[in-house]
Amino acid sequence: MQKRNTLAFVAIAAVATLSGCAATDSATGYSRGQMQQAQSVQLGTILSIQNVKTTGDSNDLLTLGGAAVGGIAGSNIGQGKGAAVGAILGALAGGVGANAAQHGLGSKMALEITVKLDSGRMISIVQDPDVPLAVNQRVRVLSGRGADRVVPF
Repeated sequence: MQKRNTLAFVAIAAVATLSGCAATDSATGYSRGQMQQAQSVQLGTILSIQNVKTTGDSNDLLTLGGAAVGGIAGSNIGQGKGAAVGAILGALAGGVGANAAQHGLGSKMALEITVKLDSGRMISIVQDPDVPLAVNQRVRVLSGRGADRVVPF
């Protein structure tokens, strides 16, 4: 049983490590898929900047892994029907716990930046606070490959 627990822990740790390789929310960081790709550029002026909190995303594999580890741990309680009940309750607790941890651990502060484009259109983009920006500042809005970002002009 100890070997199964160790194997489950190693599998969950591997999935957790791999899931950390997510796309960036940074204004200055680019994923490999965004490199050497043309982006459209629009000019504008920042109207407002608000601090916001983003929550972590759920990863079904991590939730499933948490349920698996909880089920294995719960099955060690009791014999027969008690072990089955322990496995079910452990799986539920493990899945709920893994899901809650993902949301809590993935939370971070970000900026909601409202920009009035030179075209007259207003947009709002949420991104990491990794470049200095200020209200009334002229900026470039870069768009492409599913990511938009605001950077100084």
